Amino acid sequence: MSVAETSMQRDRAQTIYEKSKPGRRAAALPEAGVPARPLSELIPERLLRTEPPRLPEIAEPEIVRHYNRLSRRNFDLDTGFYPLGSCTMKHNPRLNERVAALPGHARLHPAQEPVRAQGALELMYLLQESLAEICGLPHVSLQPSAGSHGELAGLLLTRAYHADRGEDRHLVLTPDTAHGTNPASVTMAGYEVVKVATNERGGVEMDDLREKVSEDVACLMLTNPNTLGLFDENIEEIASLIHEAGGTLYYDGANLNAVMGQSRPGDTGFDIVHLNLHKSFSQPHGGGGPGAGPIAVSERIEPYLPRPQVVRRDGSNGSGPLYELDHDRPKSIGRLRGFQGNFGVFVRSYAYILSLGGDGLAEASETAVLNANYLKQRLAEGRAGEHLPVAFDRHCMHEFVLSGAPMKKRLGIKTLDLAKRLLDFGFHPPTVYFPLLVDEALMIEPTETETKETLDFFAEVVEQILAEAEEEPEIARGAPYSTPVRRLDEVRATRQPVVRQPL
Repeated sequence: MSVAETSMQRDRAQTIYEKSKPGRRAAALPEAGVPARPLSELIPERLLRTEPPRLPEIAEPEIVRHYNRLSRRNFDLDTGFYPLGSCTMKHNPRLNERVAALPGHARLHPAQEPVRAQGALELMYLLQESLAEICGLPHVSLQPSAGSHGELAGLLLTRAYHADRGEDRHLVLTPDTAHGTNPASVTMAGYEVVKVATNERGGVEMDDLREKVSEDVACLMLTNPNTLGLFDENIEEIASLIHEAGGTLYYDGANLNAVMGQSRPGDTGFDIVHLNLHKSFSQPHGGGGPGAGPIAVSERIEPYLPRPQVVRRDGSNGSGPLYELDHDRPKSIGRLRGFQGNFGVFVRSYAYILSLGGDGLAEASETAVLNANYLKQRLAEGRAGEHLPVAFDRHCMHEFVLSGAPMKKRLGIKTLDLAKRLLDFGFHPPTVYFPLLVDEALMIEPTETETKETLDFFAEVVEQILAEAEEEPEIARGAPYSTPVRRLDEVRATRQPVVRQPL
C-alpha cells in the first residue's frame, strides 16, 4: 500500500542537544548586586568540576516547542483508548493531580525530620490503614517502588519468615500465567522457580499443584484474577495446600482493580499482597514511573516488614496523636529504598480512595468487569468471533485474552499486524503475545473509565480491519501509516539497541 508521509514522519525528531547552539540562553539574568565570592569558598575544592557541564544551550521558545512536539509523537490516554491488557491504563482524575500539587505535598523535602512532617506521615499512615482494609490484611508497608519491587519484597519477607523458623526452603511455585516479573523476582530472591500448569478453565491445574507441593516449597505466587482475566475457582483449596505444606501464599495485586470492594485477598488465605497504586488507584504511569507497590501482610509476616515503618503513637497531656518512623524492628528485612517511597503517588492514591469511598471502589470494580465482559461479547460476534476466539471462554473479570491463531492461518495476518493497524484508527493496541500459553495472544483490558460508545467503536474497527484483511492482507502487514514513526525493525532494535545519544 503506497501512502504519503505525514508531516511528523518527514520531520525527524531531534534531541535537545542537537538543537543546542553555543551562546543561546532561555533567560538573561541581571547582575546580583552583591560582591561575587569564589566558588572555592562556597564549595569544597574536591567537589568542583574541572570543566563546565555539557548542558544544551537553547532559547525558551525552542524549549517549549521541542517538548510539545515530542509529546505529540506519543500515544496518550487523554486523546485515545488504551486497552493495554494487564496494565490498567485508565483515566486518572484531575482532582488527584490538584491535591498532589498543593505546596505542602509537592514541596516537602524527603529528608525533613518526622516531627516537622506530621501531615505527610499522617497521610501515609491513613493510606496504610485504607489499603489494609481493602486487602483484608492488618499490616502495610509503603516502601516498595513498583509491582516488581513489591514482588521482591514479598519473597524477601518469605525468606526471613522461614529462616526465623529454622527452615531452609528453596522452591517457589508460579503458574504459567504469571507476570514475567514473577520468575525474575524469584531468582533475585535466591529461590528456584517451579512452573505450575493451567487447566482447561484457565485456573491452576490442581493435580499438577498437588504433585509439586512439598516441604521444599517456600511460597506460591498467584495473580487472582490471573493474566487470562479469570478468577481461580479453587482458591480456597490452593490456600489450604500451601499452608498445610508450611509455605506462604503471595498475591500479585496487579489486577486488584477487578476485585476492589468485592473480594479481599486476606480473606481467601493470602499472607502477602502487593498493590500497584499506579494502576488500581489512579496514579498516572508509563515510561518507567513513578509508581508504588506497597505490600500488605498477615500477622505472622509482620515482624519482618521493611524498616522504618510509619506508626501512630498516642499523644500525652491531651495532645493529638504523633506519627513516627519506627526503626526498632530487629527481625526486619531492612530498608528497601531511600526515604519512604514516592510520596506524590501516595497523595494521589489516598485522594482517589477518599473521593470514591468503599462503595465507589466496589462500583469501579463492577464497571471494569462489566466493560470487559461487554467488549468480550461484542468481539465474539461477526468476523472477530470467527478469527479471534476467546482463549478461555468463560465469565472474565477485568480483562480477557483472544487468540489470533485462526486469523493468522485464514487471513495471513498476525496479531502484531492487527495491533499495528489499530494505531491508524486512533487506538493504542492491546497487549500482544502474552500470556505465553495462548497462541498469537491479544490481551484486552477496557478498564472502568471507558464508555459504551468507545467499546462499540473499538469492536467495529476490529471488524473493519478483519474485513479489510480478507481482501488485502498487505494493508495490515504494512501498518501503521499515520503514526509519527512507521513500523520499526523490532528484531534489530532487540539485538542492537541504541540507548545513548552521543553528546
